[in-house]
Parts: sequence; structure tokens; C-alpha cells
Amino acid sequence: MSENEPITGDSLDQLRAQYAELAALAGSLAHEIKNPLSVIRMNMDLLAEDLAEPQSPRERRALGKIEMVGRQCERLENLLNDFLRFSKVGRLDLHLGNLNDHVERVLDLFSAQAASSGVDIVRYLDHDLPSILLNGETLQAALVNLVKNSLEAMEGGGQLIARTRLTRHGVALDLIDTGIGMDERTALNMFEPFYSTKSGGSGLGLPTARRIIEAHGGRIGVHSEVGRGTQFTLEFPMPARLGEVPAGT
Repeated sequence: MSENEPITGDSLDQLRAQYAELAALAGSLAHEIKNPLSVIRMNMDLLAEDLAEPQSPRERRALGKIEMVGRQCERLENLLNDFLRFSKVGRLDLHLGNLNDHVERVLDLFSAQAASSGVDIVRYLDHDLPSILLNGETLQAALVNLVKNSLEAMEGGGQLIARTRLTRHGVALDLIDTGIGMDERTALNMFEPFYSTKSGGSGLGLPTARRIIEAHGGRIGVHSEVGRGTQFTLEFPMPARLGEVPAGT
């Protein structure tokens, strides 16, 4: 297809098929890399145990190198796991559920970490919120990425507000933190795969969250100011806007 050639229905289907094939190939490659990487890391751990009590400068240097290789193996494993989660997000099996329930579970998961970091979690959850079509496991994975991002922006303490509300077209969740905020360049690129301002970050957490929200028929927006904080807004359509409710829900 030439650069100026219009995209027709057939060419769009062809592009989608090529993308699906490439995504499957990349996923298989990531799995293949994980296997030898796990063997390398396991043997590094065994070598570290053998040198747990180094007796000479040479052994201490060797132990330091072994530990460095182990840390890099762990980083690669985390990157591969993030990539596999990113590549697997596609058509989801959706069922009627309550958004509040999943928000509560994720906030409970981070409550101890937030308390130890001096972050106060405030919940304003609309108890009359109608049910939406969702996939609980993947939706919670998206929320984990977003809450984790907010907490990392408030290392010196702060406040995280979680608010659910009814909108004209469905329901919404606002996650508002009082963290360090983001500049315009970061805000524009934050959902791009592999873009990260954090040392050692994979840059796939927020892109994965966006793909999950979009796979629910929803959308995610962000507003941030440096030094004042960040607000993520997740909007989900009512079931009628996604089509017929699946049987048995």
C-alpha cells in the first residue's frame, strides 16, 4: 500500500491481521526469552549462595558481579512480564459488575503501603452507581498500575482521592493525587509504550492500563500540574452503549 493510498475496509482488515500476527510473534519471542533468562537467574542465585561469606577480595568482587547480573536478570524478567501483559490485552470477556467493588479491592491492596508513606486515601464512592460491563481481573490490573503511579508520585506523603460518579453516558472514576505532577512533555507521552521517566521502569504500566480501559469500551484522560498533582479520569459506557448484555449476566 502506497503512502497516499486511502485505507479501505479490506486494507484495514489486512493491517489488523498483520498487527495480530506481529503481536503473537512478539509474545512468543518474549516467552522464549523468559525460559533461558530464568535459568541464568537461578544459577546466579546459586553462585551467590556459594559466595555468601566471601573470604578474599577476589571472592568479594565476584559476589558483587554476580549480584549485579542477578539484578539485571530481575529487571529483564519484569520487563518481559510487563510486555506480555501489554500484548495480551485484546477482546475481553465482559460481565455486569460494580466498579466500586474493584476500586475498593485495589485501594485495600495499597492501604498499608500508603499509610507507611504518609499518604491518606480518601474514598468518595457513589453507592448508587449502576453496574457496567467489565472484566474484573484486567480492570483491577489497570487500577493497580494507576494507583501505583500515584503513590510513587507522593514519596513525601500526600492525599489520594478516589471518586466514582454517574455521567451522562455511563460511570466515571477519578483518581486525584497531590504528588509532584507532570510537565507537558511527560503528560503527552505517558501512554506511549516504553516511555518512562523512572529509572528501571518498563514504560508499559500506563499504556497497558489505557489498553485495558479501551478494551472495556471506555477512555482514560489525565490532567496534571507540576508541583500540584495529577488527576486520572476513567470513563466507562453503560451496557446499552456496548451492545447487548451477554447471556447469563
